[in-house]
Amino acid sequence: MSDPRANPMDRRTVLGAALAGSALAALGGPSCSATPSPAGESAATSTPAHSIIMAHELPPLPYSNDALAPHISANTIGFHYGKHHKAYVDNLNGLLKDAPDLAALSLDALIPKIAGDASKAGMFNNAAQVWNHTFYWKSMSPKGGGQPTGKLLDLIGSSFGGFDKFKDAFATAGKTQFGSGWAWLVLDGGKLTVEKTANADTPMARGKKCLLTMDVWEHAYYLDFQNRRPDYITTFLDKLVNWEFAAANLG
Repeated sequence: MSDPRANPMDRRTVLGAALAGSALAALGGPSCSATPSPAGESAATSTPAHSIIMAHELPPLPYSNDALAPHISANTIGFHYGKHHKAYVDNLNGLLKDAPDLAALSLDALIPKIAGDASKAGMFNNAAQVWNHTFYWKSMSPKGGGQPTGKLLDLIGSSFGGFDKFKDAFATAGKTQFGSGWAWLVLDGGKLTVEKTANADTPMARGKKCLLTMDVWEHAYYLDFQNRRPDYITTFLDKLVNWEFAAANLG
């Protein structure tokens, strides 16, 4: 993301809108290369600019499926990343195939543009979930946990009154998010805050700078922790949180 959250998804040019649906169905979401133009026909003639679709791809995990074990199992990662995250990518590409102007946007541009538009709710939910999950994987590390250092630790201290108070605030946000959603550490107006969002919502849709996130949808933890969300949250903070990623986002 040089800002690690920027451009979280790789994007390639694929076939025109008439071919995009079948191509994506065949390949499960990744983009396709264009077909060569017939002899004597220009590329501009064979592939009109208005028909080009920019497909989003499922990005690779920053670690192997079993790298977060025993805290989060390879089984959980396999379903969460390989099924849920991939489904959001595939759904988003399907929704964008008839909206070339929106398909040409990065996720960072698309999500704020369509946020709050009831007619684009499905597109927003899938786009935001693609972005949120990509950000979530990077918010964890096999060598995570502990506490940050330097500028980030100082800002946490001045914003929350100490690192332990931050941990309490972040854990409370995760525990009290009713149903599915996310807990976030956010930079807002020069101060760090903790936010919780429901379902696919994300602070970046409102122009806030996210430093890290924790997924509290049940599929993030249920295979390993069942209904013990507080235990998952404690494990995230003590064993998994990637403070290097958060510090890089802070800049």
